[in-house]
Amino acid sequence: MKPTESALESLLLGTNADPFSLLGTHAGPDGTHLRAILPGAETVEAFSLDGHWLGKLDKVDPRYLFEGRLRIKPQPIRYRCTAHGHDWLVTDPYTFGPVLGPVDDLLIAQGTHYRLFDKLGAHLIEHEGAHGVHFAVWAPNARQVSVVGDFNDWDAKRHVMRARADIGVWEIFIPDIGDYRAYKYHVVGADGMVQPLKADPFAFMSEIRPDNASVTAVPAKLDWGDKAHREHWATVDARKVPVSIYEVHPGSWKRDRWNWFLDWDALADELIPYVVEMGFTHIEFLPISEHPYDPSWGYQTTGLYAPTSRFGEPAGFARFVDGAHRAGIGVLLDWVPAHFPKDEHGLCRFDGTALYEHADPKLGQQPDWGTLIYNFGRREVASFLLNNALFWAERYHVDGLRVDAVASMLYRDYSRKAGEWIANQDGGRENWEAVEFLREVNRAVYREHPGFMTIAEESTAWPGVTQPAYEGDGKGRETALGFGFKWNMGFMHDTLRYMARDSVHRKYHHEDLTFGLVYAFSENYVLPLSHDEVVHGKGSLLGKMSGDDWQKFANLRAYYAFMWAYPGKKLLFMGQEFAQRREWSEERALDWDLRDAPAHEGVRNLVKDLNRLYRTKPALHAGDCDPEGFEWLIVDDKENCVFAWLRKAPGAKPVAVIANMTPTMRVEYRIPLPIDGKWSEVLNSDSVHYGGTGKGNLGQVKALDGQATVTLPPLATIMLEYAG
Repeated sequence: MKPTESALESLLLGTNADPFSLLGTHAGPDGTHLRAILPGAETVEAFSLDGHWLGKLDKVDPRYLFEGRLRIKPQPIRYRCTAHGHDWLVTDPYTFGPVLGPVDDLLIAQGTHYRLFDKLGAHLIEHEGAHGVHFAVWAPNARQVSVVGDFNDWDAKRHVMRARADIGVWEIFIPDIGDYRAYKYHVVGADGMVQPLKADPFAFMSEIRPDNASVTAVPAKLDWGDKAHREHWATVDARKVPVSIYEVHPGSWKRDRWNWFLDWDALADELIPYVVEMGFTHIEFLPISEHPYDPSWGYQTTGLYAPTSRFGEPAGFARFVDGAHRAGIGVLLDWVPAHFPKDEHGLCRFDGTALYEHADPKLGQQPDWGTLIYNFGRREVASFLLNNALFWAERYHVDGLRVDAVASMLYRDYSRKAGEWIANQDGGRENWEAVEFLREVNRAVYREHPGFMTIAEESTAWPGVTQPAYEGDGKGRETALGFGFKWNMGFMHDTLRYMARDSVHRKYHHEDLTFGLVYAFSENYVLPLSHDEVVHGKGSLLGKMSGDDWQKFANLRAYYAFMWAYPGKKLLFMGQEFAQRREWSEERALDWDLRDAPAHEGVRNLVKDLNRLYRTKPALHAGDCDPEGFEWLIVDDKENCVFAWLRKAPGAKPVAVIANMTPTMRVEYRIPLPIDGKWSEVLNSDSVHYGGTGKGNLGQVKALDGQATVTLPPLATIMLEYAG
């Protein structure tokens, strides 16, 4: 059927929402009709993809509209265009069929597609005999969507996409373009309003800020060499093995001589050996997904699927992960599904409507951070985020995700005053849609990727954060979230408050160090001394310790040893392992020159030895999440500020831990020990090797009748292992 003049006019103006119905090849009773818009061409010839001449097209409109009728079957067409003595080839995207199929439609509509990252976004593929890029984007309320980029002069009329109306996805295959091409989506809302150019929600790479276009790229790499690492973690129970995490902001761990970021390969060359030397088991990166604003540290991301270009190409990050795995180091990422920024090139009103967010600000605005909250109850949004978790595990072999700001997701009234939030259908404050989303994410990643771990930053008493998220029966509200671990925020707050007190006052606050054991096994905990404790005027960990400079170092050493002997996995933010003095800033590298000072290098030596002991002594790690692995020896000596406990595990030698939190050395201090015989002093935070006074027990004590007499160095923690 011949198109109407108005249809052709809208096509030439670039406002026709269905160009595939007019352009390309269309079979008819007297041959196949070809129609193409070929800017700049004066004459046009049609060829098959394998180079066979098919015929000529006529110019039927001065705006470079060409038509022809050829006795061929509909097929992909390549045109040779000529003008002013020049010629060029154009492979017509409107002569190709769709890439997505009915199964994709069904799964996307259901929100059960677990490989969306293989379907949406920009993919370098071969399609119907041609190499090019397939673009697909979800914009269900848009009137029209086009791909614009450096391959079409950012002209929205050139590549208007095909609508898959049933699922709200727009797609187009553009032949003859490859990787590292910048692009965005030109979206016309249902009301005819043109939106700001949008980056691809599924982009695998982005331009480096302040530019923000998406970039065609192949995510990750193909030649992985980490099979042994992944198989190991798939066969162990993470609760019962050592997990000691070095938290890193990759933009400020070190800088090059121009104060610019190290790329992933340079980071691999320096950071991985350093972490191996220090004895940590995992590196946890602050969010590395693309983000526009450096001081957000990545927590306000606009490109969840794109490793930030600050540190090079996506394959560079894959090489980093592979190198870490080959060295026996796991890689964890901070992940932010709680909220997203309002940058106009991002998800905000993506198709002219509140698509990823809620329309009502009482549901959709995050007051603390000036961001927007995902609409977890919309299945396509939940699927977008869930697929992102699977994506990092699948494409980049990441070992786990630390999920940021979980509390803000769980409660509708989080950080809101009365009247500023909307109750759920039961009249309560719980965000049940977010709860079910988190449960489904944990079910999916643990099912699809054995050995993967998820860690919740959750600061409330929500029940069952680390309880298995079994499928619900549909009759009630399931609260178990299914995380592997949870940050123990109470431990961090209480113990740092205690360590900040002058030692003469500590006896009045004894419970700051004992109360945590009341709930230490209610969840599977990670003990976090994270970046949050050394920013925004909080100073460094060294600066938080009480006393003069000598006491600050002694306190910090005693505190680290206390923490490494306390039940729970360990996390330490970069720089704190050598007692960084200044507060952390994302604008500069750590103060590595401090290592030249014996006191600072002494703290680093201690952390190395703590990690070594933690990894090699099952008593110190196998019972991190098991109450049977802990026993108080001395819990009530407030006057002397002494704490003592036993760490134990089946078949392992027990380790007694004694902490003296005053600057007074205690000689002939009696402590109960459950087994008579020799106990070796395997760690003393007051060792001269760590910058201490060297006071101690000459390497060994003896227990008789369940008691031993020990020397407790000032402001120090010691560990005694049963030796027989």
